[in-house]
Amino acid sequence: MHLHILSFLQDILRHIQRERRGGEMGSFSLTLVAAALLLVVCTNLAVAWEGTGVIHVGGKVMCQDCTKGYHDWVNGDRPIKGCKVSLTCMDERRRVMYYESDITDEEGQFDMTVTKYINGKELKEKLCSVRLVSSPDQTCNILTDFAGGKSGVKLRRPTLIYRDMVKYMLQPFYFTTPMCEEPDTSQSDGTHY
Repeated sequence: MHLHILSFLQDILRHIQRERRGGEMGSFSLTLVAAALLLVVCTNLAVAWEGTGVIHVGGKVMCQDCTKGYHDWVNGDRPIKGCKVSLTCMDERRRVMYYESDITDEEGQFDMTVTKYINGKELKEKLCSVRLVSSPDQTCNILTDFAGGKSGVKLRRPTLIYRDMVKYMLQPFYFTTPMCEEPDTSQSDGTHY
């Protein structure tokens, strides 16, 4: 977009130089200069407006295998490409105001960006949560609640605040192998042995 503006301004300057060689500067040239300046000012305002009031949410998704020895289990996590992570923001009446999901890259990283105003309403970061959704890795696709990945993490303390941008970098979320899945013993069918 900026290249088109620069090209447009260069064309105007060439036209003005031709007119100057031929005599005095005409009203057409002054109109072109005014239009070019107006275009530059409006473009800069539009570019500046796009960056205001932005919330960035980022983090990493890893696989942790509980079948390894303690040292490998603690230090042997690996990133998972293609995991789905979601961001859900509620309004004051506990209705979903905004939902977005992102897929992790080769390094297991996700990054979501949302504006602070959705349909004219201000988004309250403290009413937003991030959670794991799914993993494409069949050897590591069991949700865990390490760092709150399964139940969701509320956005509490921003990692970075700069001008109108707020950034939250979350602790890594983890999936684990099917062999590490714990059976759900919280529900009973009424049978006692």
